[in-house]
Amino acid sequence: MKIMVTGASGLIGGKLTKSLQKENHEVVRVSRKRDDNNLFWDPSNKEIDPAALENIDCVIHLAGENIAGRWTSVKKQKIRDSRKLGTSFLTQALAKTASPPKVLICASAIGYYGDRGEEEIDEKSKFGKGFLADVVREWEAATTPASVKGIRVVNMRFGVVLSAEGGALAKMLPPFRMGLGGIVGDGKQFWSWVALDDVVGALLHVLNNGDIEGPVNVVSPNPATNATFTKALGKTLSKPTLLPMPKLAVKIALGEMGEALLLASARVRPRKLLNSGYEFKYPELMPALKNILDTHTA
Repeated sequence: MKIMVTGASGLIGGKLTKSLQKENHEVVRVSRKRDDNNLFWDPSNKEIDPAALENIDCVIHLAGENIAGRWTSVKKQKIRDSRKLGTSFLTQALAKTASPPKVLICASAIGYYGDRGEEEIDEKSKFGKGFLADVVREWEAATTPASVKGIRVVNMRFGVVLSAEGGALAKMLPPFRMGLGGIVGDGKQFWSWVALDDVVGALLHVLNNGDIEGPVNVVSPNPATNATFTKALGKTLSKPTLLPMPKLAVKIALGEMGEALLLASARVRPRKLLNSGYEFKYPELMPALKNILDTHTA
């Protein structure tokens, strides 16, 4: 297939494009950089070549402002606009094509559910409260023009993606390797994690399964509490995990972002993936961490 990918240089996009090319798909990378290797776009100024959108079989939309960093009003606006306005611009452009793609797979996030404590959540659960929940609702709603056009739309609600190359785990590794890791808050909050290999596997599974549409939770079948995650990472690294980070310290050091990403609890189930026959490569946390760290140090 001819597959267009935004965010192709990111953590997920980089690994995904390699996997797509291994399967002999033609990948069209969409980027803000003007060069011969990419299709240029500038969603803030609504620039893209309409002709380049014709005869694309699938669009995988992963682009968006990194949510890491202190959430100032400016940062929050960038997070919201890059997802809502960028997705809206792309889907409106696709809806105007004479030969639209068969499927649009759009990044999303389990932030949709907000802070839910020990409640078990699946794709039928209602949205939660807070900045991320609001952003994700608007993000997913921005795909409506594609749905109206008759394009199969899938919203991939990613959990905490585990990789030593980037994301949350990469930031945790240096202090944990020095024996400075510990639980965050009371450690009871659920972190719904997923190995990067399974993120790519789930994307390929959804691409090839025409019956899947709408929201899809991309998380391991076995979410872990922060305390369990901390213990597993420490054990994998053979390091103690005795230095906790109290809630107050999180709030002071990281502000609203820390509360939303580190202290909030989301016990999410990947029901659609499981029901459609997807087999996780790393359903359990310890083997996932061991593989990630062994691969990274190899």
